[in-house]
Amino acid sequence: MTRTFISLIAAACGMLSLGNTVQAQTMGPDLMDRIAVHGFIQGGYTFAEKNGVKTNSFDMKRAIVWMDADITPRWSFRFMHDFSSSVQEYFTDVRLTNDNMLNVRFGQFKNAFSIENGLAPFLAETIDLCAEGVTYLAGCGSDPLYGVSAGRDLGLAVFGETDDKFFRYELNVLNGTGINRKDRNNSKDVIGRLEFRPVNGLNIVATGQIGYGNALVGPTVFNPLMVIGQDYRRNRYSIGANYRTDGLGIHSEFVSGYDRDVESLGAYITGFKTLCKTKNGNALDLIASYDYFDFNTSLDLDMHKAVLGLQYWFFKGCRLQMQYVYKSAITDYRSVFNKIGNHALMCQVQVKFN
Repeated sequence: MTRTFISLIAAACGMLSLGNTVQAQTMGPDLMDRIAVHGFIQGGYTFAEKNGVKTNSFDMKRAIVWMDADITPRWSFRFMHDFSSSVQEYFTDVRLTNDNMLNVRFGQFKNAFSIENGLAPFLAETIDLCAEGVTYLAGCGSDPLYGVSAGRDLGLAVFGETDDKFFRYELNVLNGTGINRKDRNNSKDVIGRLEFRPVNGLNIVATGQIGYGNALVGPTVFNPLMVIGQDYRRNRYSIGANYRTDGLGIHSEFVSGYDRDVESLGAYITGFKTLCKTKNGNALDLIASYDYFDFNTSLDLDMHKAVLGLQYWFFKGCRLQMQYVYKSAITDYRSVFNKIGNHALMCQVQVKFN
């Protein structure tokens, strides 16, 4: 993994050097002035009781470093690596218009499905990040047919927004197999996203996906008729809203999807309220979330999740979090998954640098 990481960094620097040569007369000779390095680390401690079994462990959830390079005023590049996982993103953006209305992206990046999949982990309110429905439908890890993709895929995107930022759009054409994997079939997935900002702080978002997956495993609790290696319909859609002002943030969404003939659907609401704030910017927030998701509507494999906690911002981009998480049992008699309710106490420290 280290050798692969170094090779990719070298390739990225080679691309940047090429851009530097081409644009030397207009951008200046110093490449390093156009590279910005960012990163964050999230780690902590979790005590959990799942199906009657108690566990506790210190954990390192993410250790991410990414590099942004503005090669020219219209051409940029990003490379992102998670040292606790794998290479996450590598893509290049080209702005085709004088304004921001038309941009093209090629590489591996976050897909455009749902509000929460697009949120950076260092901004997400809950320690376990996305709602159950988003985690499952966006390919973030809980769907055994699709595998773990961190909500990312390889392909092409076209996106843009109006100058007043009232309207934004995005269209993805992706392999449909997830992160760091070649396509497993000859079909591509298409994801569309529309955002409207009618008033300051409010963003209304609708997303949709059509495509075909290729099953990594055979029958599962959620999809008992699947065959390993089988191509299957993998369609999704969502609609929701995000509202944020100083000291208050809330987002809510309805999500649904089809895997072959199996329908899944759910909804969630998550938010924070600042309880107190110091003059130097330190703040204490109350975090709350409620989440409902039915993995298979024909089998009633539904789950409820609730989160309640606090977070303290002790420096810009740095915080301490403590949250209680409850997940209800899936009571369907055919299920061997989560027969009784789960409880967890999660603590996390986040350090971010620009």
